[in-house]
Amino acid sequence: MESLVVVESPAKAQTIKKYLGKGFEVMASYGHVRDLPKGELGVDIKDDYKPKYVVPVKSKKTLTAIKRAAGEAKVVYLATDLDREGEAIAWHIVEGAKLKGGIKRIVFSEITKEAIDDAIKNPRDIDYHLVDAQQARRVLDRLVGYGLSPLLWKKVYKGLSAGRVQSVAVRMVVEREREIKNFKPEEYWAICAILEKDKKEFEANLVAKDNKRIDKLDIKSEKDAQSIVNNLKSADYVVDNVEEKTSQRNPYAPYTTSTLQQDASIRLNFSPKQTMRLAQMLYEDGRITYMRTDSTNLSSSAVKEAREHIRASFGGDYLPPEPKIYKTKLKGAQEAHEAIRPTHPKNSPEEMNISDSKLAKLYDLIWRRMMASQMSAALFDEAKVSIRAKQYLFQANGRKIKFEGWLKIYPERITQTQLPQLAKGDKCLFKDLKKQQHFTQPPSRFNEASLIKALEEYGIGRPSTYAPTISTIQERGYVKKEDRKLVPEEIGFVVNDLLVEHFSEIVDYNFTAQIENEFDKIADGNLDWHEMVGEFYRPFSKKLLQKENDIEKQDLNRETGEKCPECSKPLLIKRSRYGQFIGCSGFPICKFMKKYISESDQKKIDEANAQIGKRNCPRCGGKLSVRKGRYGMFIGCSNYPKCKYLERIKKENSKAESD
Repeated sequence: MESLVVVESPAKAQTIKKYLGKGFEVMASYGHVRDLPKGELGVDIKDDYKPKYVVPVKSKKTLTAIKRAAGEAKVVYLATDLDREGEAIAWHIVEGAKLKGGIKRIVFSEITKEAIDDAIKNPRDIDYHLVDAQQARRVLDRLVGYGLSPLLWKKVYKGLSAGRVQSVAVRMVVEREREIKNFKPEEYWAICAILEKDKKEFEANLVAKDNKRIDKLDIKSEKDAQSIVNNLKSADYVVDNVEEKTSQRNPYAPYTTSTLQQDASIRLNFSPKQTMRLAQMLYEDGRITYMRTDSTNLSSSAVKEAREHIRASFGGDYLPPEPKIYKTKLKGAQEAHEAIRPTHPKNSPEEMNISDSKLAKLYDLIWRRMMASQMSAALFDEAKVSIRAKQYLFQANGRKIKFEGWLKIYPERITQTQLPQLAKGDKCLFKDLKKQQHFTQPPSRFNEASLIKALEEYGIGRPSTYAPTISTIQERGYVKKEDRKLVPEEIGFVVNDLLVEHFSEIVDYNFTAQIENEFDKIADGNLDWHEMVGEFYRPFSKKLLQKENDIEKQDLNRETGEKCPECSKPLLIKRSRYGQFIGCSGFPICKFMKKYISESDQKKIDEANAQIGKRNCPRCGGKLSVRKGRYGMFIGCSNYPKCKYLERIKKENSKAESD
């Protein structure tokens, strides 16, 4: 063995091994080989915030094996991922295995023979600025977590946690929920004329009166709407103006980490965590480029290959004269990186023949998005027709696809409306006049995709943090998912309000984004990480000491209105680290307790019972009952595990699906 190549995962090692010739050995570190210790701060506040790294038990054998293999090699190539996390892992391998001499760092954004050969020809040293940026993030987040979490244990209850990014994400969800609850709907009315020309019916909406535009909320009551309808009963409807044009819609940029997570959530119903796990597998198998990126750049070779495939598969009309170039608008985006794309754009999903259905779906999505990004714009024939009736003006809009362009490979829902042939002065046959009552709607709850988009827009977090942040706030019980929407739990409100009141700077959107910018400065070599951490921690630690006395213990117990069946004292809804339960207010003398069922769960139980009715299990005849699993409530057979029949609980007016 002349050369040793060290990567993070066995799957990645196996793929790289296929492209390297004799004389190369490839080993996996299995991720991080050193980290801050569990159960203690692990940061020396008095010694310039020096981290105390420890080697987990599972990594000791790995480091020993790497050290032994490195001793037999002339050169050790550290081929961990190309982001800050990967740079830090490379450094930890060197430090943990005490490697000396012949150490080279190589990076590549795709696992192909060409990329690996090029990386080995162009090695570099470990970039300690990137290592420092990762250390700064790890140390600062540990200081925040180990400062705020114990305070929450004392003032709320044990087992809670707080974090620089996760707490801001919870704040977004909580504030959106309060917007929804405090929203006061306003009534408004819309008026639509049903007209006919050449035996073709079409709709036209009222838009103006006396040449003054009617805004959405101008018609406030049914009385006002009826007055307009009465005034128009004997009106003639004459075309006043026709505007026709061809519009175009350009394709989206290829995926970044954020946009991939958003689109996979919307189109495939994948969670961000699931998306990143699958993308990691595709990357390590050499099928896509690196999946943690905020850049929309594409390499010239990939663009050339994509254009050749588009011309051969769809024809020249689908290929723009020049390649499309995308620039990300995000601050701090690393333009040297590439967007997420297939390693070889010519490899269509059908040719890849991926056996795992979820992997195949994600590859298909990534391939279509990248190919579409290099295709011609979609063209639409649009018509805007103004129709006058007395002093009122109506408008009808028509739209149809003229040339599908990129939509051929990356389809979207497009509303098309066909109008009859109309010209100025044409008289339309009046059929009906409809007045429709509407109410303004509150903002929508966040789903996982829209929360990631909001975090990205504020500059909070980076590509590697979105998925774990969304997972953490759900696992901690601050937020739950209902009908794919994120809803704050009661404890989410309590913890958020406490942090906003007493540690407003920690959960301030702009402050959190500014911290990310400082990490970027460290990575660029323009800021010392010890100085940055110190500037944050000194005032933070003082405030922690002060708030120990200022914050009162939060009482989360709520009366149920029921009496304890054993001692007649009031029953309370209590909370432990394992969740909510109902217990006696006479505890510890009376230890009565029972399960707590939330209003939303009770609603699901009632819906399920209505679905069950008098039915028995269709497989074994056993009794169907409502059960709760790790993913929520469902209808299952009472003979489980012998019979594994189940049904999903569907909303009212929909049928239950069986598995």
